[in-house]
Amino acid sequence: MNTKYLWAAYGLLNVAAFLLFLQDKWRAKRRKRRTSESTLLTAALLGPFGAFLAMWLFRHKTRKRKFLLVPLAMFVHAIIIAFLIGYLCSF
Repeated sequence: MNTKYLWAAYGLLNVAAFLLFLQDKWRAKRRKRRTSESTLLTAALLGPFGAFLAMWLFRHKTRKRKFLLVPLAMFVHAIIIAFLIGYLCSF
């Protein structure tokens, strides 16, 4: 299997999470219908780097206790990525 596609898909998940948080912040400012927290958390668990960047840049959902899981998910993803890179480089 070509790992380029796997990395591209992972990058797209992070971009999608970033855009979802951005859209929710935009809707919050305009008092429009919002994205559910469970959807945002799911996106953050799949693409934590994009979600964390959006949270930090737009100061969105930073006070909610549930969203403290985002840096934790980012840490877990970083460990998994480091393991995968080490594993793939051993071939």
